[in-house]
Amino acid sequence: MLDPAVVARLDHLDVRARLMVEGFISGMHRSPFHGFSVEFAEHRPYMPGDPLKNLDWKVWARSDRYLVKQYTEETNLRCHLLLDLSGSMGFRSRRAAMSKLEYAQSLGAALAYLMLQQQDAVGALLFAERPLHYVPARAVRSHLDVLLKVFSGAEPRGRTRLGPALHELAERIKRRGLVILMSDLMDHPAEVLSGLQHFRHRGHEVVVFHILDPDEIEFPYTDTATFVDMESGERLTTEPWEIARRYRQRLAEWTEHYRRQCQEQRVDYVRIDTRTPFDRALLAYLEKRARLL
Repeated sequence: MLDPAVVARLDHLDVRARLMVEGFISGMHRSPFHGFSVEFAEHRPYMPGDPLKNLDWKVWARSDRYLVKQYTEETNLRCHLLLDLSGSMGFRSRRAAMSKLEYAQSLGAALAYLMLQQQDAVGALLFAERPLHYVPARAVRSHLDVLLKVFSGAEPRGRTRLGPALHELAERIKRRGLVILMSDLMDHPAEVLSGLQHFRHRGHEVVVFHILDPDEIEFPYTDTATFVDMESGERLTTEPWEIARRYRQRLAEWTEHYRRQCQEQRVDYVRIDTRTPFDRALLAYLEKRARLL
């Protein structure tokens, strides 16, 4: 039931999330419930997507500045899901049941469902060229509806600027927690790795789900073809058979560079083909989490 082709036929993210979690991994990684309390911590600048009820109107009246009251929630774990919305995430080959973004949306929904089931706090940041939507982490069950609504409305747009988005979120998160990035990582590796390192310097655990389409991995094209960059619109006409071997070699070197550098930074790196059953993808995450506990 956890084959991407089956999940792709389900209409709603909440149904997908419930199927993936309850159908396979519910109970495999369960935290003891310690409860949580909420108290005011500090102010931060307002971002689109923040609840208006958290705006400090008294500060606005005094200074004409939009500031959000930030609260501290004491929970078992605080997790932030980072979802890449850049144009390349919209790619889906004929051999894949879902686009990279659709796969990441479903994976993120399942992770949010799992975390909230075990009383952990979950938030999200959606980004492309810049951060687009920030959802602060909360541990209440009703927060799942907020996250699923944000995920389901996400569409691929613009170019990737992963590094600045990671640095911005690293500055926002004050308490140590778990950061899960879902992206095809099609940006300058040095910038991406610098952003991940920022989280590690602040004591966060980091998991990277590197999501790729099977055609991006295997490059099965043989006839003369024109390739179009989904972010810039640039076009390239070529004979695929002439470049296939070199392409596969470069891709292997690229992904190995990410894997090796993540290992050195103690970042968990999981490469995923969008044909991979969700239970295998989630099990890889749970196994890595178990080794850290």
